[in-house]
Amino acid sequence: MANLVVHFEIHASEPQRLIDFYGQLLGWSFTQFGDMPYWSIETGEGAITMDAPGRGINGGLTQRRGPAPERGAPVNGANFVIGIEGSVDEVFAKGLELGASEAVAPEDMQGVGRVGYLLDPDGNVFGLISSLLSDGTDAMAR
Repeated sequence: MANLVVHFEIHASEPQRLIDFYGQLLGWSFTQFGDMPYWSIETGEGAITMDAPGRGINGGLTQRRGPAPERGAPVNGANFVIGIEGSVDEVFAKGLELGASEAVAPEDMQGVGRVGYLLDPDGNVFGLISSLLSDGTDAMAR
């Protein structure tokens, strides 16, 4: 398992706000470590664990140590992209309903799939990707 990304972290000005957002949007579950302002994130079945390989990764959410990113500012650090089973557009719209804002509208990428980026309620950018194109065909089947 050398050199694989096995964990991600989301920084939150208001942790409960993002726990609610990602829990409702993606069904992730969060567990706080004691009294620390840090929560482990379980993204679902099939994630890599310390003792088993997997197809995805789990992460953590931590208290932000400074101001949230300003709207329109460049990404400072890294962002993550979530593989969606089904329609990126439906998850994108649900994210907007839950308080996210559009960073990059969903678009088809031939040979890749459909991709869109949102800013979560704290200004963190993240992507959504599915092999299904806007017309319902699978980009990988072409």
